[in-house]
Amino acid sequence: MSSVIPTRSRTDGRAAAPQQFCRNSWVRDHRLQQEICGRVQVSEYTLLQLTNSTRHDTTRHDTIFHSMSRVSLPFLRPCLSRGFQPIARPEHAHVYQSIQRRFAQTASNDAYTGPHDVEKQKRLDQLRKMQPLSDYHPRLEHRPGVKKMSTREFQTTYSSLQNTNPTVVSLLGRVTSVRLLGSKLMFLDIERDGERLQAMIDLKKLILGHGCLEDSFKSFKKVVRNGDWVAVTGNPTRTSSGELSLLVAEIPQIVAPCLHHIPEKIDNAETLARRPHVHQLTSDEPAEILKLRALIYEYIRAWFKDSGFLEVETPIFDVGAGGAIARPFETVANELSNIPVRLRIAPELNLKRLVVGGQDKIFEIGRVFRNEGVDNTHNPEFSICEFYEVGATLSSLIAKTEGLIQGLHMAIEEYREEKFSSLAAPTDVSFEAPFAQLPFIPTIEEAIGRKLPDLASENAATELLAMFEDLKISVPHNPTLPRLLDTLAEEYIEPLCKNPTFITQHPEALSPLSKSYVDDITGQRVASRVELFINGREYVNAYEEENSPFEQRRKFVQQVSLHAEGEGAVDESYLEVLEWGMPPTGGWGCGLDRFVMLFASKKRIADVLPFGTLRNVVSIAKTK
Repeated sequence: MSSVIPTRSRTDGRAAAPQQFCRNSWVRDHRLQQEICGRVQVSEYTLLQLTNSTRHDTTRHDTIFHSMSRVSLPFLRPCLSRGFQPIARPEHAHVYQSIQRRFAQTASNDAYTGPHDVEKQKRLDQLRKMQPLSDYHPRLEHRPGVKKMSTREFQTTYSSLQNTNPTVVSLLGRVTSVRLLGSKLMFLDIERDGERLQAMIDLKKLILGHGCLEDSFKSFKKVVRNGDWVAVTGNPTRTSSGELSLLVAEIPQIVAPCLHHIPEKIDNAETLARRPHVHQLTSDEPAEILKLRALIYEYIRAWFKDSGFLEVETPIFDVGAGGAIARPFETVANELSNIPVRLRIAPELNLKRLVVGGQDKIFEIGRVFRNEGVDNTHNPEFSICEFYEVGATLSSLIAKTEGLIQGLHMAIEEYREEKFSSLAAPTDVSFEAPFAQLPFIPTIEEAIGRKLPDLASENAATELLAMFEDLKISVPHNPTLPRLLDTLAEEYIEPLCKNPTFITQHPEALSPLSKSYVDDITGQRVASRVELFINGREYVNAYEEENSPFEQRRKFVQQVSLHAEGEGAVDESYLEVLEWGMPPTGGWGCGLDRFVMLFASKKRIADVLPFGTLRNVVSIAKTK
């Protein structure tokens, strides 16, 4: 490793190690200080003699004073002597400044090493034996004639290499394995971006370095361990066993040491929740889930753009936070006279404003926030995708959904073995089109063996509560009409949706933003809406948008009356937008986290979020 202090030649012709030179320089500097102190002591003794002699002999006093002013006093008070000339010794100044600088850096780093446990303290002590802590996080420098490459680029470029290539290559990666073969040969496995490469360090073939090569090699062997980030420089080669490797030409440089032991595996749920970075270091699964999520986003974006859609963004902050039935997060805008604002629960209403403004086919991928419970399939913060298309009908929305889901499934399975082989594919699920359809009210009536009451009547909720008691079904908290109907669907419809299945013709009370009509079979007022369920979970919600400002006002008023907490208000700003004329439009939305869960075969949403649910995010900030 390079040192901040240059090396000096020893009498035997070999280069002295930087640490040894530091000690020798300190000894020389110490001897210089002793010489100075000796001269000071002699001068003080002479001054004492001078003081005593003044009482007896004035002439002797003048002689001694003249001698002192010529020899000792200039040393003690050089500014009083006209003939003083400083002795120029630049090598002493250089050594002194280097020692002071190193001591200052060491003291500074020691002051900021943070809380220590036994393991961390041992690691710090081990690192200090090789070099100061300040030298372990250097800036990366470009070296002429050295080609910088990633491990992936190295594997691709030299995949057909048979012999050692003269090109000098520099690589950066995290150490995942350290293997020693005797005292002069070691192997490192370094990994970066999921690609592993072997580095071979043979003491006999090291041609570059600083100080004593053998001592530096021994020090590096003692210090390096799994988890350290190292920079290695050398030549591409292939070992006798046929493995593509890097023949290291100089002692590797530790650019970011790991101060903690990386376990083989972590089973403790609390540790995984509070240290997601450690989970990624011990398992391939988190990284592969990130790749799966990226593929899903990339495919959906490409699908919409190929279909002529324009990607847009709408505000995260809102005042009304409409577009869905959910409780929003609230905050205050200090810059706007402390006006309360909310995080959006859906981008729907603002996207419709863009449609009214003249946009024909638009979509958005973004985050939404709902201040509600956390469970296996819900998190207050999640990713959503919505699109709106002028002229789209319910049948065209169904066809688009089937095409998108089928294409996404095929794309994921094509790359599964290459990019996320550790993630199991969904089993016992057929993605063949057309998907099955189950009408909401007839399916429930068939399951319970009786007719549902008139859901448009004022006493519909009371009659449903009596039905719940007869059927011995648990009544939900705040049993409003929408919540009672949702409970019936969870009990009798959703379990039937193993393969992709559309639930159709929802009661109007469940869909205040969609068009509605009277169903000829049941005589109930239902919405022009579908929901896609797979394995009993909702993935897509789509409907023909209500574009009449009069009907929309009626449904808003109905929604306020059915609100669980008796709150809510009619969104006058949105109604004013509809008054400018919104064409017949089809709207569609899906939860992207659910798709990641589906194609990763995960039952908990926390397993597909890189930092877990809201509970996990809060626990990360907690101290030990």
